[in-house]
Amino acid sequence: MSDFLPEAVRKGLEDARVAMLRKSGRLCVHDGDQVYRISKVWDGGFAVVAKDSPRLRGLVEIYDGPRHLAQCLIMASQEENDLMLYEYKRSTAVSDRPPLDFATTEARPAGLLPLL
Repeated sequence: MSDFLPEAVRKGLEDARVAMLRKSGRLCVHDGDQVYRISKVWDGGFAVVAKDSPRLRGLVEIYDGPRHLAQCLIMASQEENDLMLYEYKRSTAVSDRPPLDFATTEARPAGLLPLL
């Protein structure tokens, strides 16, 4: 189908697709003080628009808006269709409470009724 479209129309469609990728989603990657929007996410990595970000490498933070999701060790994989693909070497989910220093073995009741 793209063979029949004029070059100007194809370029306009591609620019619109890239602009939509930038606007959509709240996921972003933080590399120090720099913030880059994530275009796609899959189990083993994520993608950002190639011309908006340098080649990232090392330890980064993944956020969903203001909520911290994960701390990841990443490496650049390849560039594909104006997107830079990154793969996780390690991805650690962030918890909102401190880790327990003991093992819970049985389920506790949500509340106890007093004896009458």
